[in-house]
Amino acid sequence: MVAKKTFQYSNVSFYNHLYHLEHCYEKRYKRPSGEPLTIISGLSLPVAERNDTMAEKWIYWFDELRSEHNDMVGKKCANLGEMVHLGMRVPPGFAISVAGYEQFMETTGAGAEIREFVQKNQKELINNVEKQIEASRFIRGVIESKPMPADMALELWNHYGRLCEQTSCEDVPVAARSSGAVSMPGQMETYLNVRGKKDLIDKVVRVWGSAFTTRAIAFRLESSMALDKAPIGVAVLKMIDARCAGVTLTVQPTTGDLSKIVVEGNWGLGESVVSGEITPDSFVVDKQSGEIVSTIGTKTKMVVYKDAGTRMVKVPADMQNSVCLTNEEIEEIARIAKIVEAHFDIPQDMEWVFDPDQPFPDNLYWVQTRPAKYSRKKESDDEYLAELMTRVFKM
Repeated sequence: MVAKKTFQYSNVSFYNHLYHLEHCYEKRYKRPSGEPLTIISGLSLPVAERNDTMAEKWIYWFDELRSEHNDMVGKKCANLGEMVHLGMRVPPGFAISVAGYEQFMETTGAGAEIREFVQKNQKELINNVEKQIEASRFIRGVIESKPMPADMALELWNHYGRLCEQTSCEDVPVAARSSGAVSMPGQMETYLNVRGKKDLIDKVVRVWGSAFTTRAIAFRLESSMALDKAPIGVAVLKMIDARCAGVTLTVQPTTGDLSKIVVEGNWGLGESVVSGEITPDSFVVDKQSGEIVSTIGTKTKMVVYKDAGTRMVKVPADMQNSVCLTNEEIEEIARIAKIVEAHFDIPQDMEWVFDPDQPFPDNLYWVQTRPAKYSRKKESDDEYLAELMTRVFKM
């Protein structure tokens, strides 16, 4: 019965279920017994259930979502919702669902144009980078040339207006981040410091178009996935004008050491760390003893706001060799990271930011969590698939 149901799913859902089976049944990594999963004491929220009302909507506040809504809003948005329910400080915002993207594509006719193009050109795209670049340029041009339908624009404006009210900020700056239903890190676009309703509509459409970057097209071809379909959601989050920001992995990525947490950070917004453009401060925390081993990077550049978007600037000379985090801040990052890792039952790759206008620890915000990629000894492909399918049919 399980096998029959599994093979009725679309390619996207099949990959999602395979992905979850691979990680959720990982026997080498167990949830610590008795460890509390409450991050902010006193918070208790019920598990969200998908219902008919949710199925009809295409924009959701993060507190309406849980990780099981991955197919509906993409992994990033679903995990943001899960973090909210864990009591983590997530910047206020909302998720635009995959259904919103599909409605835009069909209503504007962009979907039909792309399907026609793919039917005529798909064979030429295989193993041909130049053709893939041309295809990306054409498809993104089709999407970005279409105005958002009036009813969709109005609903998006209403949610943005409510976000402005919640934050007591007119034209609150937000980030528009891609949220794929299939994990494709670094293959789609993010737009930062988006301000105003018109700018938000423009950037949401551009995020949808970025589902067809050259990298994304190549990924779908290599994965034998439908080229003309791109299940993508969009996360719209209030921007934090960061004092410093960075990433945390609850595993040593180069060795696979599960007893360590790695924290990397830089002054300003986190994009300088994520992009690898600078040598960040690095801190390795022992999960048991809490011992911190620090390596201070020479942080010559940082990303900051400009009137629209962001820019890379020089770090002041007196800050370049100064540590961007205190031990107390590192300990708080590690404490929360361990709880999130235990909740998901697998090592996590997380992004955080410190707000300079709030007191510690209320100034620590989290903007992403996802399964970490790291080096480890793996069995052969045949052994791995045999073990995975055994676990599938035991469910």
